[in-house]
Amino acid sequence: MNFKEILLRAKAGEEPAVLALLEMYKPLLVKGAIVGGRFDEDLYQELCITLIRCIRLFRF
Repeated sequence: MNFKEILLRAKAGEEPAVLALLEMYKPLLVKGAIVGGRFDEDLYQELCITLIRCIRLFRF
């Protein structure tokens, strides 16, 4: 399955596709959740939620 297909499925609300995108972007999300050299779990969760919202709003 290519990225576009995963994105379309995630946008349609298919949970496995959403999870696949979260896993794909996990390194970037983790990097963004490091503040002052420490991993912030709450920030990580907020970043995941933001990514899911962006997937829903994305237009081709």
